[in-house]
Amino acid sequence: MTTQRDEARRDETQASALRARLVRVARLAPLPQHARLVGAGAEPAGDAAVPPSWQRTSVSAAGLAQTSGVNLVRVAVSGDGGRLDLRFQVVDPSKTVALHGARTPPAIVDERTGLVIKKLFMGHSHGPYKAAVSYYLVFENPRNWVHPGSRVTVLLGDAQVEHVVVA
Repeated sequence: MTTQRDEARRDETQASALRARLVRVARLAPLPQHARLVGAGAEPAGDAAVPPSWQRTSVSAAGLAQTSGVNLVRVAVSGDGGRLDLRFQVVDPSKTVALHGARTPPAIVDERTGLVIKKLFMGHSHGPYKAAVSYYLVFENPRNWVHPGSRVTVLLGDAQVEHVVVA
């Protein structure tokens, strides 16, 4: 007869194993310890923050244009769930230098778990950027982790926009 304590240990072991597998397979930033995984016996903790090493100045969607020179158009799931499509329009090309900078790589953070999705599909990048042109970045979405309706934080250049709802 299993006890609740035994079940909790088993769930935590399964969550740790899945967390390690996600890191190895998808080469992503590790999940924070407080994040619980779906399918491991409990729902993930809500409102997970962007990991400290990835945090940038938090701005509104309108403030992103002032900070990074772009307007956020949308974040959507594509490729049968295996990709995240981030669309943005350049309003000030002189501020877009940091969009693919070594210190400020683009990323999407799942707000439910804190998972940092940073791997671009096929190493995709743009440049030089032109005003009034829309661009896209396609991220790998390991195991369809982020889905339509998820809330994410978008990291572009020196700024982050929180609570973006995925289409």
